[in-house]
Amino acid sequence: MSGAVRWGVLGTAGIAARAFLPALREAGGGTAAVVAGRDLSRAEEYAARNGVTQAVRGYEAVIEDPSIDAVYIPLPNALHAQWTIAALEAGKAVLCEKPLCLTAAEAGNVIEVARRSVRPLWEAFVFPFHPQTARLRGLLAGGAIGELREIWSSFHFTMEGTEDIRLEAALGGGALYDVGCYPVRLAHLLFGGDAVAGHAVAVKGEAGVDIETAGVLEFDSGRLMMSCGFALPFTTYTRLVGTGGEIRLTNPFHPEPHDGLEVWRDGRLIDRHEPGEGTAFSWGIRHIHEVLRGEAEPRHTAADDSLGTARSLDMLR
Repeated sequence: MSGAVRWGVLGTAGIAARAFLPALREAGGGTAAVVAGRDLSRAEEYAARNGVTQAVRGYEAVIEDPSIDAVYIPLPNALHAQWTIAALEAGKAVLCEKPLCLTAAEAGNVIEVARRSVRPLWEAFVFPFHPQTARLRGLLAGGAIGELREIWSSFHFTMEGTEDIRLEAALGGGALYDVGCYPVRLAHLLFGGDAVAGHAVAVKGEAGVDIETAGVLEFDSGRLMMSCGFALPFTTYTRLVGTGGEIRLTNPFHPEPHDGLEVWRDGRLIDRHEPGEGTAFSWGIRHIHEVLRGEAEPRHTAADDSLGTARSLDMLR
């Protein structure tokens, strides 16, 4: 294809307004052509507030629109599989919010559809596209901390109020699915291969979903020790412990200018790196645009990366 990539957004979720739409403007090469909602007036208000060209009623209107090249799906987790499959079968590229699905079996079904589709599917773990991740992987490959053995990673924030879809069991809520999946995806990226064992403990809220989870995943070459939740102050602090030192990151998932990556050996700071320009989302969207214009081969697609993460989440659920 040539020209600007035309995106459709399914639903009026806050994550699209906070992260995806600003990143789309930052990335360039694409436009937010349409947003769909169950309520047209709400979708119209959302479109006007967030710079989306058009609003329509019903997700089918976006799926069936031949002018739409790519679809972003920030719907509740329980709806991801249904609408991802519909968009893929309509010939759209798809960026689906994480987690791709609620079980590995469901993820496997979606990935089979993706492998037959004319355009790729990505799960919205966009940090692998950020320059900080490339620097991190380069340091590990260069032996900066010897052989990686352990990853300690937390993702917590304080959820305000009780009216939130992430607290609804029927919609696939819970801390593990919302933020605990990030350390899991990071471990798969850095260790490679599937986890061979895992277990977790969880604190559940009144709605029946986990509001805090802590767990361990074992890989052939090391282990992940993770925690996540909705009840503590914001943190994404992560340590990578190797045989010759460690790397400390304040935010490996969505680094901002004040974040950093540090290399430590023998209890001393050896080196520090700034994260670089741009948000993780904008780097991910740039890559999608390059793929759709035929300028790059797709990387970090759901077909390549998502099933292992889903299997690990099954172990920790």
